[in-house]
Amino acid sequence: MSEKLLVLAEKQLLLQNNHMGKKRVIKKTEAELIKETEKVEKKMKKEVSVKSQKAFLKGHVYIYSTYNNTIITLTDELGNTLHWRSAGNIGFKGTKKGTSFAGGKVAEAVAETCDKLRIKEISIYIKGVGGGRDAALKTFSNKGFDILSINDVTPIPHNGCRPKKLRRT
Repeated sequence: MSEKLLVLAEKQLLLQNNHMGKKRVIKKTEAELIKETEKVEKKMKKEVSVKSQKAFLKGHVYIYSTYNNTIITLTDELGNTLHWRSAGNIGFKGTKKGTSFAGGKVAEAVAETCDKLRIKEISIYIKGVGGGRDAALKTFSNKGFDILSINDVTPIPHNGCRPKKLRRT
């Protein structure tokens, strides 16, 4: 367990050193990084209370990824929310919430809930342009779920409203 924490702390140290253009970068010691990683692991291990005891066979997973956060919602086939998690909810703070590492951790937390609800088949709907979307998708595929479909539902404007008339000079 401690080796795993050291590897995670080293990864976070590498991520911190890659800030280009910043004049002042606050560097954390290894002890602080290990402490922060333990906090995230503790939140991940927190027991999830499942309200309904009914077993679902299929579910929908909505991944909403922005530059600042990743939010994953698990619903049943009718669209009723069963469980949701976000990077901030797990314990990431600040700019770390928008990273792909945080997106993967959020997906792991939701995947554990899927296992508890005995959901085997999922349809994935991805929205947004953040870094956590690809990591979350990889995590779900690696966990052994039968992925029925992957849909990108990011809103794209198609010209939109007519622009204002040009000002006369």
